[in-house]
Amino acid sequence: MEVTWCVLVFAFLLGTASGDTPANCTYEDVRGTWVFQIGQTGNTNQLDCKQMPAAISTLTVELLYPDVAVDQFGNKGFWTLIYNQGFEVVIRSRKYFAFSSYKQDGKNVTSYCDQTLPGWSHDTYDRSWACYTGRKTEALAPKHHTILPQKVHNDKYYTTDHEMLYNINTKQSSWKAGIYPDFEKMTVEEILKVAGGRKSKIYGQPRAVRPTEIERLSSLNLPESFDWRNHKGQDFVSPIRNQEACGSCYAFSSMGMHEARVRVITNNTQQPVFSPQDIVDCSQYSQGCEGGFPYLIAGKYAEDYGIVPESCNPYNGKDSTVCHTKASCSRMYATDYTYVGGYYGACNEYAMMTALVKNGPMSVSFMVYNDFLHYKSGIYHYTQLENHFNPFEITNHAVLLVGYGQAEDTGEKFWIVKNSWGPAWGEQGYFRIRRGNDECAIESIAVESTPIV
Repeated sequence: MEVTWCVLVFAFLLGTASGDTPANCTYEDVRGTWVFQIGQTGNTNQLDCKQMPAAISTLTVELLYPDVAVDQFGNKGFWTLIYNQGFEVVIRSRKYFAFSSYKQDGKNVTSYCDQTLPGWSHDTYDRSWACYTGRKTEALAPKHHTILPQKVHNDKYYTTDHEMLYNINTKQSSWKAGIYPDFEKMTVEEILKVAGGRKSKIYGQPRAVRPTEIERLSSLNLPESFDWRNHKGQDFVSPIRNQEACGSCYAFSSMGMHEARVRVITNNTQQPVFSPQDIVDCSQYSQGCEGGFPYLIAGKYAEDYGIVPESCNPYNGKDSTVCHTKASCSRMYATDYTYVGGYYGACNEYAMMTALVKNGPMSVSFMVYNDFLHYKSGIYHYTQLENHFNPFEITNHAVLLVGYGQAEDTGEKFWIVKNSWGPAWGEQGYFRIRRGNDECAIESIAVESTPIV
């Protein structure tokens, strides 16, 4: 999340992030018939939709299973849920994106999944922007849930569970755990940011789906193992970096994907390093150091606003109320962003393998448990070997998928994944994780996008 998101007010005007809502709406909540109230078109992407202007037109759209949208004129298009946050519709050469409506009173959140917050519409060339709101024709009962205060563990330092590490290393042989002293210098709240951030948490994480016959047959033509770090004698993956105590993994995963794919497209003649801090400082599609999701960064942000080189806003791992990206910097754009499989909830191992080999490294997300923090080597799987209560919460961590393989001695299949915790962590900054069983949901919400070079 791999992300994510709150879109749509031009970051350079406002300078603060406001995304990653606590709304919690499911696929079935959103599927159905919606009426969009649309404001004046013809605006630029600097349009501020916080206050919805008067509507001058309406559009009725039926969202059908699995990803088909049909308007009142019979035109067919596409739609996808965006995590549990909102949804996007593409129809008649226009895109419509909005977050689901909610109200928050302290830790109590009420989601109104039959309504949207003011959202943004523009044509598929990112021109002629307009504000809009949506309301479902079938009213739904409000949904209630609670969230923990963001600073509940702020003054408590993270401590290593040494008994857990002993059990990991003695009760299973797939992977090894160890101690990272730098983690013990962080508070639990900082560790949660390292592991994805509170705002990246997805209620009702999707599961990988059964592959289609076409996907299965296509995978038969793939190599048994593949690694973009050593493909035809070249390394197409940019260097390991460290996000530090900031929940910016979604930005590193997204920028890492574009860095690698530019290398692939240009056969390594271009090797850019893009700025995660631009995302942290400036993107309205995320929540800075509190977390985010790749679909709206690697995808929508890169297409709607573009991404910049690292030198335009060097990484400092801190939130800011001001966008520090140099206005003179040129931006690189991307297009064709999508969930692997075509839409949210359609991902699986074979689709990921095919997209990885064909198009390049991609952003993936998975659920981080306490034992993963101590991964040193081997093929990770969640051990469930915690021995006592700890305040660590499951988070959604975004990383970069670069390859896959199979262990020669055991036959265990694995993914090869680039992390953003520095080169001293894991296998020189990388880790391997079980492949083929949706371990920690890593095969559920992969995202890819194509740089425009």
